[in-house]
Amino acid sequence: MNVKKRIESALEHYRSGGMIIVTDDFERENEGDLMVSAQCITVDQISFMAKYGRGLICLPIEKSTAERLNLPLMSRSNSSQYSTAFTISVDAAEGTTTGISAFDRLLTIQTIINCQSEEADLLRPGHLFPLIAAEGGLKERKGHTEAAVEISRYVGHHPSGVICEIMSDDGTMTRGKDLEAFARTHNLPLISIEEMEEFFYSKEEEPVFLPTDKGTFELYCFSSGLSEHMPHIALVHKQADLSGPITVRLHSECLTGDIFGSQRCDCGNQLKKALEILNEKRGILLYMRQEGRGIGLVNKMKAYRLQEAGCDTVDANIKLGFSPDERNYEDAAHILKKLGIKEVELLTNNPLKVEGLIQSGIKVNRRIPLESTATPYSRYYLETKKERMKHILEIREAI
Repeated sequence: MNVKKRIESALEHYRSGGMIIVTDDFERENEGDLMVSAQCITVDQISFMAKYGRGLICLPIEKSTAERLNLPLMSRSNSSQYSTAFTISVDAAEGTTTGISAFDRLLTIQTIINCQSEEADLLRPGHLFPLIAAEGGLKERKGHTEAAVEISRYVGHHPSGVICEIMSDDGTMTRGKDLEAFARTHNLPLISIEEMEEFFYSKEEEPVFLPTDKGTFELYCFSSGLSEHMPHIALVHKQADLSGPITVRLHSECLTGDIFGSQRCDCGNQLKKALEILNEKRGILLYMRQEGRGIGLVNKMKAYRLQEAGCDTVDANIKLGFSPDERNYEDAAHILKKLGIKEVELLTNNPLKVEGLIQSGIKVNRRIPLESTATPYSRYYLETKKERMKHILEIREAI
């Protein structure tokens, strides 16, 4: 079985609630962890971890979950070798006895991942150890914590997982051939973080021909790490010259503007204008899955409601617990590199996009401005982007 099929098989096993083994890099901890989706884990699987894994049972979660439940880091100064982000340990406040039994730990896991749970629903300290995943995922930190969150998100589950290190009978970490034997004995899929990262951020082997009303392009799909059904997209002009500097537009997904023609933003108009320019210049459009400047569609709707109550787009994000712009451009740079592109002329009004590509190893020869047209519904939004987010733009009125 080739690597891609082996990964797909492991992910399907994980999606159905099965346990897998994930190893990290030889130069890192060089260990294997048992891993199960937090929303699927059972009492029997927790007992298996305690009996056969023998390591610490932990719950990788997103930062937003830790903030919602007020789970502070165990130490303000993290001097551990790999900066694992342990929070204070917890037990569920209701239904548990000692907190250490498999049943009690299952109840604690279920309490933490329940979006209706509050700080008071957890006792501190306890017997379960939440871990906060790095916000940049495996591209930022190649640990089991990030792998659990990314794998769970990718298969469409709650972005959290339960992990436990595997120790041998003599108390040493199980590695190499011993780990492979353990996987065979218990019939568990064995994959590595390196393989997962390559799978998450790989591209489909063959593009498809895509004639549009703006020009003729080839469409590539690149895994976003969010879900197998939500890839980043690259539209490459049929006559693009990838050997030298090329005109590129990074466009963040905007369902309301791109599909429904919302006049609350300028996204739909920018997309149309960008495609016209890219057809003329034989360039590339990267359509990035960064809805709502990276906060997602549901949170964007919440931000809209706050804007209707008087907030601007920046303060709305902050009130929801996000930064004004949650995007990073490492994925975009990775896609460009996969396409063999090292230098670009970037079609943008946002200096953070220029800076982000440069920091990720892409040379930006120049910035090409993209005209923004205001409607009565979007003028304040565009003015906020210009004044508070430092976008370099000339605002024109819609005719």
